[in-house]
Amino acid sequence: MSATSDGKSIENANAQGEKSATGYSWYVLTVLVIVYILNFIDRQIVSILAVDIKADLGLTDSEMGFLGGAAFAVFYALFGIPLGRLADNWNRVKLLSIGLALWSLMTALSGFARNQVELTLARMGVGVGEATASPTAYSLISDYFPKRQRATALAIYSSGLYLGGGVSLFIGALIVKAWNDAYPVDAPMGLVGWQAAFLAVGIPGVLLALWVSSLREPIRGAMDGVATESSPTPFRAFASDLSMIVPPFTIWGAWQRGPTAFVINIATGAAIAAFAWWMINLTGNLPQWSAVGFGYYAVFSWASALRARDPATFKLIWGTPAFICTTLGYGLVSLAAYALSFWSAPYAEIVLKLPKAELAFILGANGALSGFLGVIIGGRMADALRMKNPAGRILMIILGVVGPIIPIWIGYTTENSTLFYTMNFVAGMLGATALGAAAATTQDLVLPRMRGTATAAFFLGTTLVGLSFGPYMVGQISDLAGTMVDGKLVGDLRVGILSLIGVAPIALGLLVAAYRMVPTAERTIAERAREAGEPV
Repeated sequence: MSATSDGKSIENANAQGEKSATGYSWYVLTVLVIVYILNFIDRQIVSILAVDIKADLGLTDSEMGFLGGAAFAVFYALFGIPLGRLADNWNRVKLLSIGLALWSLMTALSGFARNQVELTLARMGVGVGEATASPTAYSLISDYFPKRQRATALAIYSSGLYLGGGVSLFIGALIVKAWNDAYPVDAPMGLVGWQAAFLAVGIPGVLLALWVSSLREPIRGAMDGVATESSPTPFRAFASDLSMIVPPFTIWGAWQRGPTAFVINIATGAAIAAFAWWMINLTGNLPQWSAVGFGYYAVFSWASALRARDPATFKLIWGTPAFICTTLGYGLVSLAAYALSFWSAPYAEIVLKLPKAELAFILGANGALSGFLGVIIGGRMADALRMKNPAGRILMIILGVVGPIIPIWIGYTTENSTLFYTMNFVAGMLGATALGAAAATTQDLVLPRMRGTATAAFFLGTTLVGLSFGPYMVGQISDLAGTMVDGKLVGDLRVGILSLIGVAPIALGLLVAAYRMVPTAERTIAERAREAGEPV
């Protein structure tokens, strides 16, 4: 079946009121899940390699938290903005193929890093490449699956997050041991085990990109009965969006919008820079707060420019409190999830003294299975709840906030390894129930042509809030609670991880607000778009 015929079958189904996914829809979803698995293998393998990297490069917990978080997250989030818009305007299959090849190459290059700076630059490159994945995948899935199946489909896609994260631990530990056993001295190119692991997981992605390029591009918006043409000049919009997030072009763009916009942009940039400088002096972590400050200023500049250039999209994303509260609320869920996925393996190795091979296998299997079950069950339950209440999916996100609290407390205060593994499983499963619900809620609040941009905005919450701060926060608090041993700082990871519980009340407040606002926001989506100048 061709892309055109597949699109026509969808349109015919719409005409008969029979919106449903095709067999090819499920094939595409399968390929996208495999891509997402590799995405998270490349992203999360740093966790199982953290102890070795830290020892080889002489890093602290907070510096490792930066490498596992903001070094990747800021560039992932920022480039997700223009790449999300490009996904709205260009061929999504081509964009995903190029991005997959790029992040796989940069993962392989991480294996040649000899210091923190080189590894940071490689992880930034991984972030840029991976920024293509979810905007394209979310948009493709929304055009292959009807609304009634969308949370389920997005949840299945999101299961790649947990499968990839779990597999990364096992693969990383296996490669490190095999390499170091084979080459205790005089290793090829002088590489040690953790460097070989980056090479081993990066290179296959380049080949996978060829398979992805064979997928068919669906008709945009046809599943919702609102077929939308792609932009005739997609790269012009991409270049324009890129200039909105990269200083000093952001300043020039603000000047073009008028003196008031220029002054506001400069003042906001100065305020963010002052806050970042204060935090650098307070924590001594220049890379973390420089990256975060750069990221938040860039997001502000982009949102300001979007408001002027595409007021309808701005109104349905940044101007919709339900969208913002859902995104930030889930962002705090992801903060805890990212922190645990990064630090659980180093914690088990350092605090519980568990062997790397054992903990990698058990934690990897735990993470993959618990995440997979949680995200699938959560997606199905979210769809069922939405049938009864437009805001019903928010209840699943709330479960993702409150459910893991007790398991985290028990798991990270016990000395019993079996109880530790069990509580990690329970916390991971309950936390994972939120993802499909959050993603589907934000997709439902925008028009089809805005889905890629909405996905980018949604992932700003999961990255600039969750990933940028989760691993770093645990590492920083661990350093603050640590002690000096033989002239070296030894952190307290137990205190660092338990501090995550303090985030739950804030997330809960945001999600309760979202629950109250989603029905109104959803009922008036077309009206609000018209008010902003969108022909609906």
